[in-house]
Amino acid sequence: MSITLNQLRSMPVGDIAALSARELTALQEKAGQQVEQAKLTKELIDTALNHKYADQVAQLRDASGKEFGTIRFDDGDVEINADLPKRAYWDQEKLATLVERIKNSGEDPHEYVDISFNVPERKFNAWPGQIRQAFVEARTIKPGKATFKLAVKHPREVRA
Repeated sequence: MSITLNQLRSMPVGDIAALSARELTALQEKAGQQVEQAKLTKELIDTALNHKYADQVAQLRDASGKEFGTIRFDDGDVEINADLPKRAYWDQEKLATLVERIKNSGEDPHEYVDISFNVPERKFNAWPGQIRQAFVEARTIKPGKATFKLAVKHPREVRA
């Protein structure tokens, strides 16, 4: 008997863990398919909503002088909240130049900007040993979230 995703949701984790690897593989595949279908469905609905209300929202934004944020209006007995968030992206090279100017003028750039550093792991691993050693004390390794991807082997791949 094959367990459905609906049945799975009511099972204790220990019972799920006791399932065979093949059963877990099938459930993982089904769940992944449902997630993909849900994403595609949501994207389709969002596209349709944009198509339906884009002109009305644009008119309301123009009338209110509101380039970003939430616009509220009614469509029959349904309140529509059309949100257009503002996202700022900063040119890192220009910011670095400005931080240097602030430092050179004798002020503390931390009063104006948040400064952070990051070393991509592939770059760290490519450095010569003495440079890498200088940075080791500033580096902490923490585990990420463990993931498991299951795949049923074709009969010719199964090992005894």
